[in-house]
Amino acid sequence: MTVSFVIPNWNRSDLLAAALASIRAQTLPPLEVLVVDNGSADDSVRIAREAGATVLQLERNCGFSFAVNRGLEAARGEMVALVNNDVELAPDWTEKLGRALERDGGWFATGKVLDHASRRRIDGAGDAVCRGGTACRLGQGLDDGPRFDQPRSTYFPSATAVLARREFFDRVGNLEEVFFAYLEDVDLGMRAALLDLAGLYVPEAVAYHHGSATLGGWNAKIVEWITRNQILLLAKFYPGRLARLWWRPILAAQALWGAMAVWHGCPLAYARGLWAGLRAGRALRRSSAGWRAHADRLAAALGASERELAGVQQAAGWNHRYWRWYFRLAPIPREAE
Repeated sequence: MTVSFVIPNWNRSDLLAAALASIRAQTLPPLEVLVVDNGSADDSVRIAREAGATVLQLERNCGFSFAVNRGLEAARGEMVALVNNDVELAPDWTEKLGRALERDGGWFATGKVLDHASRRRIDGAGDAVCRGGTACRLGQGLDDGPRFDQPRSTYFPSATAVLARREFFDRVGNLEEVFFAYLEDVDLGMRAALLDLAGLYVPEAVAYHHGSATLGGWNAKIVEWITRNQILLLAKFYPGRLARLWWRPILAAQALWGAMAVWHGCPLAYARGLWAGLRAGRALRRSSAGWRAHADRLAAALGASERELAGVQQAAGWNHRYWRWYFRLAPIPREAE
């Protein structure tokens, strides 16, 4: 088993150095480490080269998706590990995910991601997507515990840190470059669900995430990108029949996101993202009709993901206001319980 690491990077050479050090310490050494640099203004390129990585240097910031795709095109390994520059891996991360894929036959594998600053707190135990088209990292902000130690199947890889078979990308395609940054892995998961290419959540494979370290939490640009990309997900994957059936969860999810953006002081960023999503969504919808041909598969995958999300939130006492209100406004249908 050979593994190529692909790390998209934009500035923060200090985080990149730590990420590369954790890759060098892997018990299963990588075939190669590819750092795709999005025109960093700091010494990231020098740091990467001194660490032994191959640098694919872009002249400007072309976006997370674009950078990852250039890395995927250059990767030579049988498996590809996508890792953010603000992630540090436990030494056996690659080995445990790789062995799980060999043993259980999934198309990709993601592990438990803990908060770098508070290592008993969950940053994400896999991703989940609701019927309304918004997503989250399962368990984020909760204390680690037995609930997050159960392996399971999933269609949604988290680009924070994931190991995938080369063939996975050959089948499902590369990241959607229209997204630029954020939710590109949700888009990938939607396609995986439609093609029934399931992956694995392997809790014993642990990574540590700094979290929004490059731009910071509730940065206006992040709000704009996420708002736009949520609209693009709906435009790309939801046929009219499904949109009509799920109008209530869609309205609840998107309105609650807008309310959160306003609450956190980003109303203009939300408005820009909404307008950009509506403008770009028309062209994306025309070019992606094939993905909307199997609405039943998408409905089943999102229904299961939403029930998983609701279960985690219910066990936590509905600690997240967004999801507490979402499930009040758009309860799971009884026949799906």
